[in-house]
Amino acid sequence: MIRYNLICTAGHDFDGWFRDAGAFDKAVAASAVTCPVCGTPDVVKALMAPNVSTSRKRESAALKVAAPDPRQAAMVEMLRQVRAHVEANAENVGDRFAEEARKIHYEEVEPRGIYGEASVEEARALIDEGIEFHPLPVLPEETN
Repeated sequence: MIRYNLICTAGHDFDGWFRDAGAFDKAVAASAVTCPVCGTPDVVKALMAPNVSTSRKRESAALKVAAPDPRQAAMVEMLRQVRAHVEANAENVGDRFAEEARKIHYEEVEPRGIYGEASVEEARALIDEGIEFHPLPVLPEETN
């Protein structure tokens, strides 16, 4: 659809919507476009400024937030439940996670659920040793 600013010979401004430029030309030729004020079919396109996308317009468009998807909200709630379950049923070993995971894996201590923190290097080393672990989900409130 194209929106044109129109003007009649009496100087009345109004706008009209057309499927394309050809549809506008056909409608004018058939006198189907008339001024809503005076009714004259003598109508032409008014001078229009092009709709140029400026950085300000792009910034404001980027700030528009779409309505939240209910499926996304449900997924985030499930991740919260998973995290809450782990925190309620496992021991927080903090920055000793890699060390404790190795002790459990190599049966140096009784198996138990643990969670904590590991650096990227420590996590890679655990993977290389075949020690299975899973990162806890990062929740939206933790990134704000």
